[in-house]
Amino acid sequence: MSDIKEDGFASSEILSNLATAFEKMSDSDRKAQIKKTNGVFQIDVKNDNGKTATWTIDLKEQGKVSKGAPSKKADVIMTLADKHFVELSEGKLNGQKAFMTGLLKVKGNVMMATKLDAVLKTAKAKL
Repeated sequence: MSDIKEDGFASSEILSNLATAFEKMSDSDRKAQIKKTNGVFQIDVKNDNGKTATWTIDLKEQGKVSKGAPSKKADVIMTLADKHFVELSEGKLNGQKAFMTGLLKVKGNVMMATKLDAVLKTAKAKL
């Protein structure tokens, strides 16, 4: 999954692991995750150097993670700092609190954004 990793971003390791978890899922598990989530997440992460990287989590059709913006319009675009994405994925940062305090910016379907936590937890359990 080296095509997903981006130097200078701790988030890339997490997203690479998420991609690996999706690949290891059985077809039925992946289809169940797609049915449950039914959305495309675009995640824009900014590191300490001010560089931004974008990843897409497609849980509408493919059930995979890719680097870059989605080919079709994302259901939700989430923008946050690299360290905050890491904290969010580790459960150290509450997504709602991050949103309310401005650490996490969301465009599009805000309710879809709330599903990201469950996606991250499911993938962590599969690894």
